[in-house]
Amino acid sequence: MFPLKPKVYIDGKDGTTGLQIYDRLSARSDIDLLLIDEDKRKDPAERKKLMDAADVVFLCLPDAAAIEAVALVENPNTRIIDASTAHRTDPDWDYGFPELSAAHRAAIQKSKRVANPGCHATGFISVAYPLVAMGLLPKDACLSAFSLTGYSGGGKKMIAQYEALDKETALYAPCPYGMGQSHKHLPEMQKICGLTRKPVFTPIVDDYYKGMATTVPFHMSQMQGVSTLTEVRQKLADYYGGQTLVHVADGTDTAKLYANAQAGKDTLELIVAGNDEQFTVTALFDNLGKGASGAAVQNMNLMLGFEETTGLNL
Repeated sequence: MFPLKPKVYIDGKDGTTGLQIYDRLSARSDIDLLLIDEDKRKDPAERKKLMDAADVVFLCLPDAAAIEAVALVENPNTRIIDASTAHRTDPDWDYGFPELSAAHRAAIQKSKRVANPGCHATGFISVAYPLVAMGLLPKDACLSAFSLTGYSGGGKKMIAQYEALDKETALYAPCPYGMGQSHKHLPEMQKICGLTRKPVFTPIVDDYYKGMATTVPFHMSQMQGVSTLTEVRQKLADYYGGQTLVHVADGTDTAKLYANAQAGKDTLELIVAGNDEQFTVTALFDNLGKGASGAAVQNMNLMLGFEETTGLNL
């Protein structure tokens, strides 16, 4: 059982993800938010003290620092949500995407260690996982995906580059990256979906602050048990039926999709578009919302027994 006001600590509060989590938690009266003195925020002893005092700790750190932070915690009751890549394929950590299945949700609720999904991975997995789970898509399918994101996902350095006033150094054009097919989200995309082949993945960063559109293209001949676009859309809608933060659009407006359409929200919308031979499924969401901080707060709510949308932007 947790106290009436659980204690929560954000390790790495000054980073982009940490600040967004803080924004969602700072006005809440149902938790006690522990804050570190500014001059001690890199002091391991002070961080350890706060983590051991907390009921839930968010790690908003680089991978190596997140692993080190976990090792600092000695309180067996402290529950950790790691926003880094470090533990997303670790079998000892539960994957923090509750909409994927009742088993995922139950595991998060009971977990002491939750790995928060990556932003691009959230988009891909929201599309591919249910298709595999329903038996519509074989596990050995050859898949590709491209994912457009706002520059906020690159952290402070990239934000500064895109927002530079000097026209000689500012960035204005879309930029595909991770071209060596070794993007850090690929392992979780493959493992969580149970795929036997890595997808071919192209992430693209563009000159807008936040919002993400992750698109997975398909040939209907890849599918099993369905033969029309309407059937695919309905199967996905049924799979996510009853979910508050993930839903499937009705398909009436698919002529244009804007990657920042869900900016400022903690929800995710799937758009199924195309025809009965070729189609795409696009996940629209905020890379800082359901792609990062919003998902982390949702996981905290589930772990502490709160209503899962408390403090989120719907």
